[in-house]
Amino acid sequence: MWTGHVITTTGARWTQDRLIQMLEWVQRVDDASDHTYGSRRMKRALNCLGYPVSRNKARNLMREAGVQVRHRKKFKVTTNSNHKQPVYDNLLQRQFDVPQPDQVYAADVTYVWTQEGWLYLAVVIDLCLRKVVGWSMSPRMKSQLVCDALKMAAWQRRPNAGLIHHSDRGSQYASKAFRKLLRINGFQGSMSRKGDCWDNAVVESFFGSLKQERVQWRNYQTTAGYSAVHIQLV
Repeated sequence: MWTGHVITTTGARWTQDRLIQMLEWVQRVDDASDHTYGSRRMKRALNCLGYPVSRNKARNLMREAGVQVRHRKKFKVTTNSNHKQPVYDNLLQRQFDVPQPDQVYAADVTYVWTQEGWLYLAVVIDLCLRKVVGWSMSPRMKSQLVCDALKMAAWQRRPNAGLIHHSDRGSQYASKAFRKLLRINGFQGSMSRKGDCWDNAVVESFFGSLKQERVQWRNYQTTAGYSAVHIQLV
């Protein structure tokens, strides 16, 4: 008696179509989950969609579909407001609509993780132009980082005395070196209230866009690799 299974052309085509459907669903679920579903949750999603696959099968489908979990980058605090340096009053008061260029600059520091360690980025944004007019990068978050960013802005734009420079209360912006730089150029220092990121919302928004578009899902091997990408963006 013949006990083997005969795979018909129709059956093979049905199996192939079903595989294609599952791969398409894997990609859709991955997009809908913002690339956060691993094989366990992907299995549950496929089961709910009528595909009774095992976790191992879900893992194989994800691999075949080119899907993988994108883990969030490491987080690092960049603002240390627990210092004894003098701070400036908040002259900006969230008045982000500035009529003329080179009247108010907003500045802040962010970070990105590379295989060589943390890389810090300081930027200075003209609130009228909504444009980065100065920036600096360094593997160390020292006062020199923010000083170099402001020096670039002053060199490129040649603003007049009286300009308001707004930042958070980080120790770099409250440092003796940075306060001296403001004084030499005749700039007025302005600082956000402690722990209030909305006081510097324009720069926060810029950093959010930068990380979403260029940083969050990329694994930079070297600090030089990120520097090149950032220079192109700015």
